[in-house]
Amino acid sequence: MSALERIAHESCALARRAGAAILEIYAGSFAVETKSDDSPLTAADMASHRLIVQGLRELTPDIPVLSEESKSLDWSVRQTWERYWLVDPLDGTREFVKRNGEFTVNIALIENHVPVLGVVLVPVTGELYYGIAGEGAFLETAPGAMPQPIATRPAASIPIVAGSRSHGNDRQLAMLEHLGYHRLVSVGSSIKFCMIARADADLYLRLGPTSEWDTAAAQCVLEQASGAVLDLAGEPLRYNTKDSLLNPEFLALGDRSVDWIARLGLRP
Repeated sequence: MSALERIAHESCALARRAGAAILEIYAGSFAVETKSDDSPLTAADMASHRLIVQGLRELTPDIPVLSEESKSLDWSVRQTWERYWLVDPLDGTREFVKRNGEFTVNIALIENHVPVLGVVLVPVTGELYYGIAGEGAFLETAPGAMPQPIATRPAASIPIVAGSRSHGNDRQLAMLEHLGYHRLVSVGSSIKFCMIARADADLYLRLGPTSEWDTAAAQCVLEQASGAVLDLAGEPLRYNTKDSLLNPEFLALGDRSVDWIARLGLRP
């Protein structure tokens, strides 16, 4: 077992512990705060954050950790990092508050601006997805289940587009109309990437703001399942390259042989 595979195994176990802490709060009543960017925050976000950050620091004391719920770290500090953990302890807090189950725990290891390990847990279903650079992508359907390799599919004649349940705009609708006849399936959080990775969808287009912790773990899963996550110029998303932690607009795709950017009308 390689060092990265060992770290992946421990990260998966850590994600499951965080998921259990989230579900304990999800089963009861909880307060909802509002952060400075108007996004919601609950005790579940913070419980998962504390558990994961502590666990990663114990697992790899020499690798810094950046979590959505961390205090902001200055670019002068971050730009020196060649390797770091990037964590979204509860992606889809809006879905958590709505109690629709469509939220995830996301843990990624970034090396030289690229996610080389990604873990995505869906606490309510128990599904755990992970990708390891050079080793592939896998789905563990329940705790203790044997991980199964997953891979994207050739583009369907009628593409299935995974769409955000809580975000969307007229410009996005216009691009999808340019795509032609398709089926839109709305789902929350990073589950959209995993749908493509497991061959249940073909495309996810995201216009508007997302942060780097929203995408890193799921990008690794999708890339290791033979898909891609590209900005609208066709370049893979990269991490920790600038002061801002906001992503560019992007599309996640399964079949890399298709020019999805042209099909969406973004270039001739």
